[in-house]
Amino acid sequence: MNTSDIRIGFAPIARPTFDLELAQELTAQVYDGISPRFNVIGSPELIMDGAAIDACITELSAADIDMILMLQSTFADSTMILQLARAIDVPLLMWALPEERVGGRLRINSFCGINLAAHGLRRAGLRYDYIYAAADEEAAFKKLHSFAVAARVKKRLAGTRIGRLGEHPDGFDTCRVNHQALKAQLGVEVAQIELEGFFARAREAKPETVDSIAADLNERLDGFAEMEPEATNGTLSAYVALDELVKEEKLTGMAVRCWPEFFTDLGCSACGAMSLLSDALTPSSCEADVNGTITQLILQWVSGEPAFGSDLVSFDVDGDEAVLWHCGLAPLSMADADVQPAATIHSNRQKPLLMQFPLKPGRVTIARLSEATGEFRLVIGGGEMLKAPPAFMGTSGTIRFDSGAAAVMDALLREGLEHHISLVYGDHQDALESLARILDLSVLRL
Repeated sequence: MNTSDIRIGFAPIARPTFDLELAQELTAQVYDGISPRFNVIGSPELIMDGAAIDACITELSAADIDMILMLQSTFADSTMILQLARAIDVPLLMWALPEERVGGRLRINSFCGINLAAHGLRRAGLRYDYIYAAADEEAAFKKLHSFAVAARVKKRLAGTRIGRLGEHPDGFDTCRVNHQALKAQLGVEVAQIELEGFFARAREAKPETVDSIAADLNERLDGFAEMEPEATNGTLSAYVALDELVKEEKLTGMAVRCWPEFFTDLGCSACGAMSLLSDALTPSSCEADVNGTITQLILQWVSGEPAFGSDLVSFDVDGDEAVLWHCGLAPLSMADADVQPAATIHSNRQKPLLMQFPLKPGRVTIARLSEATGEFRLVIGGGEMLKAPPAFMGTSGTIRFDSGAAAVMDALLREGLEHHISLVYGDHQDALESLARILDLSVLRL
Protein backbone atom coordinates (compact mmCIF):
# COMPACT_ATOMS: atom_id res chain seq x y z
CA MET A 1 0.00 0.00 0.00
CA ASN A 2 1.15 3.52 -0.78
CA THR A 3 1.35 5.21 2.63
CA SER A 4 1.94 8.78 1.47
CA ASP A 5 -1.79 9.53 1.70
CA ILE A 6 -2.24 7.96 5.16
CA ARG A 7 -2.97 10.84 7.53
CA ILE A 8 -1.10 10.56 10.83
CA GLY A 9 -1.89 12.96 13.65
CA PHE A 10 1.40 13.72 15.43
CA ALA A 11 1.30 14.66 19.13
CA PRO A 12 4.67 15.01 20.94
CA ILE A 13 3.90 15.24 24.66
CA ALA A 14 6.41 16.54 27.21
CA ARG A 15 6.81 18.17 30.64
CA PRO A 16 8.97 21.30 31.10
CA THR A 17 10.83 19.93 34.14
CA PHE A 18 12.80 17.52 31.93
CA ASP A 19 15.54 18.19 29.37
CA LEU A 20 13.56 20.07 26.74
CA GLU A 21 16.58 20.68 24.52
CA LEU A 22 17.16 16.94 24.14
CA ALA A 23 13.42 16.26 23.88
CA GLN A 24 13.05 18.79 21.06
CA GLU A 25 16.05 17.35 19.23
CA LEU A 26 14.68 13.78 19.41
CA THR A 27 11.18 14.93 18.48
CA ALA A 28 12.54 16.65 15.38
CA GLN A 29 14.34 13.43 14.40
CA VAL A 30 11.11 11.41 14.63
CA TYR A 31 9.14 14.08 12.78
CA ASP A 32 11.73 14.28 10.01
CA GLY A 33 11.71 10.48 9.76
CA ILE A 34 7.95 10.12 9.36
CA SER A 35 7.17 13.18 7.24
CA PRO A 36 8.50 11.78 3.92
CA ARG A 37 6.60 8.52 4.45
CA PHE A 38 3.15 9.74 5.52
CA ASN A 39 0.86 12.74 5.41
CA VAL A 40 1.64 14.10 8.87
CA ILE A 41 -0.81 16.46 10.59
CA GLY A 42 0.73 18.38 13.48
CA SER A 43 4.16 19.79 14.19
CA PRO A 44 7.27 18.90 16.21
CA GLU A 45 6.42 21.61 18.72
CA LEU A 46 6.17 20.05 22.19
CA ILE A 47 2.74 19.80 23.83
CA MET A 48 3.15 20.62 27.52
CA ASP A 49 -0.10 22.03 28.92
CA GLY A 50 -3.88 22.06 28.64
CA ALA A 51 -4.01 24.88 26.11
CA ALA A 52 -1.56 23.07 23.82
CA ILE A 53 -3.43 19.74 23.96
CA ASP A 54 -6.71 21.56 23.29
CA ALA A 55 -5.18 23.16 20.21
CA CYS A 56 -3.82 19.78 19.09
CA ILE A 57 -7.25 18.16 19.46
CA THR A 58 -8.88 20.94 17.46
CA GLU A 59 -6.33 20.59 14.65
CA LEU A 60 -6.44 16.80 14.46
CA SER A 61 -10.24 16.60 14.77
CA ALA A 62 -10.60 18.75 11.67
CA ALA A 63 -8.09 16.77 9.61
CA ASP A 64 -9.86 13.41 9.09
CA ILE A 65 -6.79 11.52 10.34
CA ASP A 66 -6.35 7.75 10.13
CA MET A 67 -4.38 7.37 13.37
CA ILE A 68 -2.53 9.23 16.12
CA LEU A 69 1.17 8.87 16.84
CA MET A 70 1.81 10.11 20.37
CA LEU A 71 5.53 10.64 20.93
CA GLN A 72 6.47 10.57 24.61
CA SER A 73 9.12 13.24 24.16
CA THR A 74 9.59 13.31 27.93
CA PHE A 75 7.76 11.90 30.90
CA ALA A 76 4.30 13.37 31.49
CA ASP A 77 1.30 12.20 33.46
CA SER A 78 -1.60 10.55 31.61
CA THR A 79 -3.92 13.57 31.60
CA MET A 80 -3.12 14.85 28.11
CA ILE A 81 -2.99 11.46 26.36
CA LEU A 82 -6.32 10.44 27.90
CA GLN A 83 -7.86 13.71 26.81
CA LEU A 84 -6.56 13.18 23.29
CA ALA A 85 -7.65 9.52 23.06
CA ARG A 86 -11.14 10.26 24.35
CA ALA A 87 -11.62 13.19 21.97
CA ILE A 88 -10.53 11.48 18.72
CA ASP A 89 -11.64 7.91 18.04
CA VAL A 90 -8.86 6.61 15.81
CA PRO A 91 -6.15 3.98 16.41
CA LEU A 92 -3.46 5.21 18.80
CA LEU A 93 0.23 4.33 18.68
CA MET A 94 2.57 5.53 21.43
CA TRP A 95 6.33 5.89 20.91
CA ALA A 96 8.75 5.93 23.84
CA LEU A 97 12.42 6.84 23.41
CA PRO A 98 15.30 5.10 25.21
CA GLU A 99 18.12 7.19 26.65
CA GLU A 100 21.74 6.62 27.45
CA ARG A 101 22.71 5.23 30.87
CA VAL A 102 25.47 7.63 31.78
CA GLY A 103 25.08 7.71 35.54
CA GLY A 104 23.71 11.22 35.57
CA ARG A 105 20.31 12.83 35.27
CA LEU A 106 17.37 10.89 33.80
CA ARG A 107 16.87 13.45 31.09
CA ILE A 108 13.55 12.46 29.45
CA ASN A 109 12.17 9.38 31.29
CA SER A 110 10.12 8.54 28.22
CA PHE A 111 9.40 4.87 28.93
CA CYS A 112 7.90 5.61 32.34
CA GLY A 113 5.66 8.11 30.56
CA ILE A 114 4.09 5.57 28.22
CA ASN A 115 3.86 3.11 31.10
CA LEU A 116 1.70 5.62 32.97
CA ALA A 117 -0.24 6.37 29.79
CA ALA A 118 -0.83 2.67 29.07
CA HIS A 119 -2.28 2.15 32.53
CA GLY A 120 -4.63 5.09 32.16
CA LEU A 121 -5.76 4.00 28.70
CA ARG A 122 -6.29 0.41 29.83
CA ARG A 123 -8.32 1.50 32.83
CA ALA A 124 -10.42 3.70 30.54
CA GLY A 125 -11.09 0.83 28.10
CA LEU A 126 -9.17 2.55 25.28
CA ARG A 127 -7.03 0.49 22.90
CA TYR A 128 -3.48 1.38 21.86
CA ASP A 129 -0.20 -0.05 20.67
CA TYR A 130 3.36 1.10 21.30
CA ILE A 131 6.89 1.43 20.00
CA TYR A 132 10.00 1.57 22.20
CA ALA A 133 12.88 2.52 19.97
CA ALA A 134 15.39 5.24 19.14
CA ALA A 135 14.26 8.16 17.02
CA ASP A 136 16.13 6.90 13.96
CA GLU A 137 15.61 3.15 14.37
CA GLU A 138 14.36 1.55 11.15
CA ALA A 139 12.45 -1.17 13.04
CA ALA A 140 10.32 1.58 14.58
CA PHE A 141 9.40 2.97 11.17
CA LYS A 142 8.59 -0.56 9.99
CA LYS A 143 6.18 -1.03 12.90
CA LEU A 144 4.69 2.40 12.29
CA HIS A 145 4.17 1.45 8.64
CA SER A 146 2.31 -1.76 9.59
CA PHE A 147 0.20 0.07 12.15
CA ALA A 148 -0.61 2.91 9.75
CA VAL A 149 -1.66 0.51 7.01
CA ALA A 150 -3.87 -1.34 9.50
CA ALA A 151 -5.36 1.93 10.73
CA ARG A 152 -6.30 2.88 7.17
CA VAL A 153 -7.88 -0.58 6.63
CA LYS A 154 -9.90 -0.19 9.82
CA LYS A 155 -11.14 3.19 8.63
CA ARG A 156 -12.08 1.81 5.21
CA LEU A 157 -13.93 -1.16 6.71
CA ALA A 158 -16.24 1.17 8.59
CA GLY A 159 -19.10 1.79 6.20
CA THR A 160 -18.04 -0.89 3.71
CA ARG A 161 -20.88 -2.66 1.88
CA ILE A 162 -20.53 -6.25 0.69
CA GLY A 163 -23.04 -7.58 -1.81
CA ARG A 164 -24.39 -11.04 -0.98
CA LEU A 165 -25.96 -12.65 -4.03
CA GLY A 166 -28.27 -15.42 -2.84
CA GLU A 167 -27.76 -17.62 0.24
CA HIS A 168 -24.95 -19.95 1.17
CA PRO A 169 -25.56 -23.60 0.19
CA ASP A 170 -27.09 -26.00 2.71
CA GLY A 171 -24.43 -27.64 4.84
CA PHE A 172 -21.90 -24.86 4.16
CA ASP A 173 -21.98 -23.36 7.63
CA THR A 174 -18.48 -22.04 6.92
CA CYS A 175 -20.19 -19.40 4.76
CA ARG A 176 -22.85 -18.24 7.20
CA VAL A 177 -23.11 -14.49 7.63
CA ASN A 178 -23.49 -12.71 10.97
CA HIS A 179 -24.94 -9.36 9.92
CA GLN A 180 -25.15 -7.87 13.40
CA ALA A 181 -21.63 -8.80 14.50
CA LEU A 182 -20.06 -7.61 11.25
CA LYS A 183 -21.73 -4.24 11.61
CA ALA A 184 -20.93 -3.89 15.32
CA GLN A 185 -17.31 -5.04 15.30
CA LEU A 186 -16.02 -4.15 11.83
CA GLY A 187 -18.54 -1.58 10.62
CA VAL A 188 -19.32 -3.74 7.56
CA GLU A 189 -22.82 -3.83 6.10
CA VAL A 190 -24.12 -6.72 3.97
CA ALA A 191 -26.51 -5.91 1.12
CA GLN A 192 -28.70 -8.88 0.20
CA ILE A 193 -29.38 -9.39 -3.53
CA GLU A 194 -31.73 -12.08 -4.84
CA LEU A 195 -30.70 -14.45 -7.60
CA GLU A 196 -33.85 -14.25 -9.71
CA GLY A 197 -33.66 -10.50 -10.21
CA PHE A 198 -29.92 -10.69 -10.84
CA PHE A 199 -30.34 -13.36 -13.53
CA ALA A 200 -32.93 -11.19 -15.28
CA ARG A 201 -30.44 -8.33 -15.23
CA ALA A 202 -27.64 -10.52 -16.60
CA ARG A 203 -29.83 -11.62 -19.50
CA GLU A 204 -30.30 -7.95 -20.40
CA ALA A 205 -26.57 -7.18 -20.61
CA LYS A 206 -25.71 -5.20 -23.73
CA PRO A 207 -24.35 -7.56 -26.43
CA GLU A 208 -21.73 -5.01 -27.53
CA THR A 209 -20.35 -4.86 -23.96
CA VAL A 210 -20.23 -8.66 -23.73
CA ASP A 211 -18.59 -8.89 -27.18
CA SER A 212 -15.89 -6.40 -26.15
CA ILE A 213 -14.98 -8.44 -23.06
CA ALA A 214 -15.01 -11.64 -25.12
CA ALA A 215 -12.63 -10.12 -27.68
CA ASP A 216 -10.19 -9.18 -24.91
CA LEU A 217 -10.33 -12.64 -23.31
CA ASN A 218 -9.84 -14.30 -26.69
CA GLU A 219 -6.42 -12.62 -26.73
CA ARG A 220 -5.59 -13.57 -23.13
CA LEU A 221 -6.93 -17.13 -22.79
CA ASP A 222 -5.94 -20.19 -24.78
CA GLY A 223 -8.96 -22.12 -26.01
CA PHE A 224 -11.42 -19.30 -25.45
CA ALA A 225 -12.87 -19.59 -28.97
CA GLU A 226 -13.58 -23.30 -28.41
CA MET A 227 -15.85 -22.65 -25.42
CA GLU A 228 -19.61 -23.12 -25.80
CA PRO A 229 -20.67 -19.63 -26.99
CA GLU A 230 -24.04 -19.33 -25.24
CA ALA A 231 -22.72 -20.43 -21.85
CA THR A 232 -19.59 -18.30 -22.20
CA ASN A 233 -21.68 -15.26 -22.99
CA GLY A 234 -23.76 -16.09 -19.92
CA THR A 235 -20.67 -15.86 -17.70
CA LEU A 236 -19.59 -12.59 -19.30
CA SER A 237 -23.12 -11.19 -19.00
CA ALA A 238 -23.04 -12.09 -15.32
CA TYR A 239 -19.77 -10.17 -14.99
CA VAL A 240 -21.32 -7.12 -16.62
CA ALA A 241 -24.33 -7.33 -14.28
CA LEU A 242 -22.13 -7.77 -11.21
CA ASP A 243 -19.93 -4.84 -12.19
CA GLU A 244 -23.01 -2.64 -12.68
CA LEU A 245 -24.40 -3.66 -9.29
CA VAL A 246 -21.11 -2.86 -7.58
CA LYS A 247 -21.11 0.64 -9.01
CA GLU A 248 -24.82 1.37 -8.46
CA GLU A 249 -24.99 0.00 -4.91
CA LYS A 250 -21.53 1.30 -3.92
CA LEU A 251 -20.32 -2.19 -3.01
CA THR A 252 -16.68 -3.00 -2.27
CA GLY A 253 -16.94 -6.76 -2.72
CA MET A 254 -19.28 -9.59 -3.72
CA ALA A 255 -20.16 -12.94 -2.15
CA VAL A 256 -21.91 -15.06 -4.78
CA ARG A 257 -24.02 -18.19 -4.54
CA CYS A 258 -22.37 -19.76 -7.56
CA TRP A 259 -24.13 -23.13 -7.65
CA PRO A 260 -26.40 -24.76 -8.56
CA GLU A 261 -28.53 -21.89 -9.88
CA PHE A 262 -25.90 -20.34 -12.15
CA PHE A 263 -25.71 -23.68 -13.97
CA THR A 264 -29.38 -24.65 -13.84
CA ASP A 265 -31.02 -21.23 -14.36
CA LEU A 266 -28.48 -19.09 -16.20
CA GLY A 267 -26.80 -22.02 -17.98
CA CYS A 268 -23.21 -21.05 -17.21
CA SER A 269 -20.50 -20.87 -14.56
CA ALA A 270 -20.02 -17.87 -12.24
CA CYS A 271 -16.29 -18.52 -11.81
CA GLY A 272 -14.99 -16.52 -14.76
CA ALA A 273 -17.12 -13.53 -13.79
CA MET A 274 -15.75 -13.55 -10.26
CA SER A 275 -12.19 -13.88 -11.54
CA LEU A 276 -12.62 -10.77 -13.67
CA LEU A 277 -14.25 -8.88 -10.83
CA SER A 278 -11.47 -9.75 -8.35
CA ASP A 279 -8.79 -8.87 -10.88
CA ALA A 280 -10.41 -5.41 -11.15
CA LEU A 281 -10.06 -5.02 -7.34
CA THR A 282 -13.63 -5.93 -6.40
CA PRO A 283 -12.94 -9.12 -4.42
CA SER A 284 -15.43 -11.90 -4.92
CA SER A 285 -16.05 -15.16 -3.08
CA CYS A 286 -18.05 -18.17 -4.16
CA GLU A 287 -20.73 -19.95 -2.10
CA ALA A 288 -21.93 -16.57 -0.74
CA ASP A 289 -18.96 -16.47 1.66
CA VAL A 290 -19.15 -12.92 3.03
CA ASN A 291 -16.34 -13.39 5.56
CA GLY A 292 -14.16 -14.73 2.75
CA THR A 293 -14.82 -11.61 0.70
CA ILE A 294 -14.01 -9.37 3.67
CA THR A 295 -10.74 -11.27 4.15
CA GLN A 296 -9.86 -10.75 0.50
CA LEU A 297 -10.73 -7.07 0.82
CA ILE A 298 -8.41 -6.69 3.82
CA LEU A 299 -5.59 -8.46 1.96
CA GLN A 300 -6.19 -6.31 -1.10
CA TRP A 301 -6.03 -3.13 0.95
CA VAL A 302 -2.83 -4.03 2.81
CA SER A 303 -1.09 -5.10 -0.41
CA GLY A 304 -2.62 -2.95 -3.15
CA GLU A 305 -3.06 -6.10 -5.26
CA PRO A 306 -5.92 -8.55 -6.01
CA ALA A 307 -6.57 -11.37 -3.54
CA PHE A 308 -7.85 -14.90 -4.10
CA GLY A 309 -10.29 -16.97 -2.03
CA SER A 310 -9.35 -20.63 -2.22
CA ASP A 311 -9.80 -24.11 -0.78
CA LEU A 312 -6.98 -26.09 0.78
CA VAL A 313 -7.49 -29.44 -0.94
CA SER A 314 -4.32 -31.50 -0.55
CA PHE A 315 -1.44 -31.96 1.90
CA ASP A 316 1.85 -33.76 1.33
CA VAL A 317 3.26 -33.88 4.85
CA ASP A 318 6.41 -35.77 3.83
CA GLY A 319 7.12 -33.31 1.03
CA ASP A 320 6.04 -30.38 3.24
CA GLU A 321 3.67 -29.01 0.58
CA ALA A 322 -0.03 -28.27 0.22
CA VAL A 323 -2.31 -27.33 -2.65
CA LEU A 324 -4.57 -24.30 -2.78
CA TRP A 325 -7.26 -24.73 -5.44
CA HIS A 326 -10.55 -23.44 -6.70
CA CYS A 327 -12.64 -24.19 -9.74
CA GLY A 328 -11.35 -21.26 -11.76
CA LEU A 329 -11.94 -17.88 -10.14
CA ALA A 330 -8.43 -16.69 -9.27
CA PRO A 331 -7.49 -13.26 -10.66
CA LEU A 332 -5.66 -13.55 -13.98
CA SER A 333 -2.88 -11.35 -12.57
CA MET A 334 -1.90 -14.27 -10.32
CA ALA A 335 -1.05 -16.55 -13.26
CA ASP A 336 2.48 -17.91 -13.61
CA ALA A 337 4.11 -15.66 -16.22
CA ASP A 338 5.60 -18.71 -17.95
CA VAL A 339 2.19 -20.34 -18.50
CA GLN A 340 -0.52 -19.02 -20.82
CA PRO A 341 -3.86 -18.97 -18.96
CA ALA A 342 -6.58 -21.02 -20.61
CA ALA A 343 -10.34 -21.01 -20.77
CA THR A 344 -11.96 -24.14 -19.42
CA ILE A 345 -15.21 -25.70 -18.19
CA HIS A 346 -16.34 -26.51 -14.67
CA SER A 347 -14.99 -29.93 -13.75
CA ASN A 348 -18.28 -31.12 -12.26
CA ARG A 349 -20.94 -29.13 -14.12
CA GLN A 350 -19.21 -29.11 -17.51
CA LYS A 351 -20.06 -25.46 -18.28
CA PRO A 352 -17.78 -22.49 -19.06
CA LEU A 353 -16.32 -20.00 -18.34
CA LEU A 354 -13.50 -20.69 -15.92
CA MET A 355 -9.86 -19.61 -15.79
CA GLN A 356 -7.18 -22.30 -15.76
CA PHE A 357 -3.57 -21.68 -14.75
CA PRO A 358 -1.04 -22.40 -11.98
CA LEU A 359 -0.41 -19.58 -9.50
CA LYS A 360 2.84 -17.68 -9.96
CA PRO A 361 5.71 -18.43 -7.58
CA GLY A 362 6.52 -15.99 -4.83
CA ARG A 363 6.00 -14.95 -1.23
CA VAL A 364 2.36 -15.05 -0.11
CA THR A 365 0.30 -14.11 2.93
CA ILE A 366 -2.75 -16.17 3.83
CA ALA A 367 -5.59 -15.12 6.09
CA ARG A 368 -9.17 -15.76 7.15
CA LEU A 369 -11.70 -13.73 9.10
CA SER A 370 -12.90 -16.75 11.02
CA GLU A 371 -15.99 -17.32 13.12
CA ALA A 372 -15.31 -20.97 13.90
CA THR A 373 -15.46 -20.34 17.66
CA GLY A 374 -18.62 -18.23 17.43
CA GLU A 375 -16.56 -15.03 17.74
CA PHE A 376 -14.46 -13.29 15.12
CA ARG A 377 -10.74 -13.89 15.07
CA LEU A 378 -8.10 -13.36 12.39
CA VAL A 379 -6.22 -16.37 11.06
CA ILE A 380 -2.80 -15.37 9.70
CA GLY A 381 -0.01 -17.27 8.00
CA GLY A 382 2.63 -17.09 5.34
CA GLY A 383 4.53 -19.20 2.91
CA GLU A 384 6.13 -19.55 -0.47
CA MET A 385 4.11 -20.35 -3.57
CA LEU A 386 6.28 -22.79 -5.51
CA LYS A 387 6.77 -22.96 -9.23
CA ALA A 388 4.83 -26.10 -10.03
CA PRO A 389 2.56 -27.53 -12.74
CA PRO A 390 -1.21 -27.37 -12.19
CA ALA A 391 -2.28 -29.81 -9.50
CA PHE A 392 -5.88 -29.96 -10.72
CA MET A 393 -8.17 -28.36 -13.29
CA GLY A 394 -8.98 -24.71 -12.64
CA THR A 395 -6.69 -22.42 -10.66
CA SER A 396 -4.26 -23.99 -8.23
CA GLY A 397 -0.96 -23.41 -6.52
CA THR A 398 1.50 -25.50 -4.54
CA ILE A 399 2.54 -23.80 -1.31
CA ARG A 400 5.18 -24.41 1.31
CA PHE A 401 3.94 -22.89 4.58
CA ASP A 402 6.35 -21.19 6.96
CA SER A 403 5.12 -23.36 9.81
CA GLY A 404 5.06 -26.58 7.77
CA ALA A 405 2.30 -28.53 6.07
CA ALA A 406 1.67 -30.80 9.06
CA ALA A 407 1.16 -27.91 11.48
CA VAL A 408 -1.22 -26.07 9.13
CA MET A 409 -3.26 -29.21 8.45
CA ASP A 410 -3.51 -29.92 12.16
CA ALA A 411 -4.60 -26.36 12.98
CA LEU A 412 -7.13 -26.34 10.15
CA LEU A 413 -8.85 -29.48 11.42
CA ARG A 414 -8.43 -29.23 15.20
CA GLU A 415 -9.58 -25.60 15.19
CA GLY A 416 -12.44 -26.45 12.82
CA LEU A 417 -11.57 -23.55 10.53
CA GLU A 418 -13.59 -22.57 7.50
CA HIS A 419 -12.77 -24.37 4.25
CA HIS A 420 -12.02 -21.12 2.42
CA ILE A 421 -8.69 -19.39 2.95
CA SER A 422 -7.58 -16.18 1.21
CA LEU A 423 -4.18 -15.25 -0.12
CA VAL A 424 -2.30 -12.32 -1.58
CA TYR A 425 1.29 -11.93 -2.77
CA GLY A 426 3.87 -10.35 -0.47
CA ASP A 427 4.47 -10.56 3.27
CA HIS A 428 1.81 -8.54 5.07
CA GLN A 429 1.57 -10.44 8.35
CA ASP A 430 2.72 -7.54 10.53
CA ALA A 431 -0.03 -5.29 9.17
CA LEU A 432 -2.61 -8.03 9.79
CA GLU A 433 -1.36 -8.47 13.36
CA SER A 434 -1.73 -4.71 13.91
CA LEU A 435 -5.22 -4.76 12.41
CA ALA A 436 -6.26 -7.57 14.73
CA ARG A 437 -5.12 -5.55 17.76
CA ILE A 438 -6.88 -2.42 16.50
CA LEU A 439 -10.14 -4.35 15.95
CA ASP A 440 -9.75 -6.29 19.22
CA LEU A 441 -9.63 -9.64 17.39
CA SER A 442 -7.72 -12.62 18.69
CA VAL A 443 -5.17 -14.10 16.29
CA LEU A 444 -4.60 -17.70 15.27
CA ARG A 445 -1.26 -18.25 13.55
CA LEU A 446 -1.05 -20.93 10.89
